[in-house]
Amino acid sequence: MSFVWGNDNVEYLRKRFDALQQNYLFHGMQYSEDPAQLADWMPLVMEDRDPTQPVAATRMDIGTDVNFGALTRAMFRRLYDMPGVRLYFAHEVRDLWRSKSLGGWKLKVENVTTNQEREIQTDFLFIGAGGGSLRLLEKSDIPESRGFGGFPVSGQWLKCVNREVVERHQAKVYGKASVGAPPMSVPHLDTRMIDGKRELLFGPYAGFSTKFLKSGSYMDLPKSIQLSNMAPMLMAGLHNVPLTKYLIQQVMQSPEDRLNALREYYPDAKLEDWELEIAGQRVQVIKKDEHEGGVLEFGTEVVSAADGSIAALLGASPGASTAVSIMLDLLKRCFPEKLATESWQTKLKEMIPSYGQVLANNPALGQELRKQTSEVLGLGSYEYTPAKKAKVLRSCIV
Repeated sequence: MSFVWGNDNVEYLRKRFDALQQNYLFHGMQYSEDPAQLADWMPLVMEDRDPTQPVAATRMDIGTDVNFGALTRAMFRRLYDMPGVRLYFAHEVRDLWRSKSLGGWKLKVENVTTNQEREIQTDFLFIGAGGGSLRLLEKSDIPESRGFGGFPVSGQWLKCVNREVVERHQAKVYGKASVGAPPMSVPHLDTRMIDGKRELLFGPYAGFSTKFLKSGSYMDLPKSIQLSNMAPMLMAGLHNVPLTKYLIQQVMQSPEDRLNALREYYPDAKLEDWELEIAGQRVQVIKKDEHEGGVLEFGTEVVSAADGSIAALLGASPGASTAVSIMLDLLKRCFPEKLATESWQTKLKEMIPSYGQVLANNPALGQELRKQTSEVLGLGSYEYTPAKKAKVLRSCIV
């Protein structure tokens, strides 16, 4: 659900709903300004709210949650059983460089359990190390890596510890980000199923640390600054003064300040029912820009060498919602010849039935894939019938 209050925000949400209804992908979305209806959708949000306050919400019933941690572990188990695949855990890449004699890349890898080091030779290298990607990309010294920097932002959440309150809310209720706040900071009162148990979170609240990883070093940010990215980082800072102010305000928040933010979504919230949880680190991309000198990006960035032998994924992304498109982009950049072959095209279309097509322009295919997705996720039967305003998936369908 998307929830707003105030006349301007209500008008905005109404116009957005009307615009989205022009596209069949959003048929089934519901809109209401009726407090009684909204109280039925999200009782905690409407309980003891000022009855004179203008409010509105949109809702998608078949939106669902996926435990991507469990999904990732399932994928690793599948990889473990595949011939020709080896998985190494508790290992860290300490250095990497071009192999002049053999071509490709060499990596120095340390087993952090035994402290033993060894070198690995590879023709192709993908760096998907979250906040650790930037430092490894810089070690590659490819021309394409120059000018990239990173700005770390940590995340914090309030977790409800009152089971009675948790059981009274079953929805993901999103609001609007504050002025000056980064896009990923959109507040939401969020039901999550964790290992079969319902939990209730509110956030995110931003924090700041010079670490690039939650378990990283406070020297991560200083060590990432080089001559090639110093100017873009300084210019990005000058262009994002509101973000700096926002982060300072977030870091200086007291428990009462966090509670006041929560009460905009749950008016009856009590401080003793919530505890603060520290989430992970995000490293926003900073890169050179011809016009502004340096810009701060809030999405992801795939950086690859001209010869396609190395690529790195930088940035703070929702991850699961963009993972497939990111990997398809990677294939185009690094394996263009193979991607053009019939065998690769056939395999991709088998894996992704909508590959190469725009679902927004193909209602029949969209309906077929939604039905298949609903069955796989155990969401019950799905049938697209505009007259009945059938509910549709909020999730990205691939």
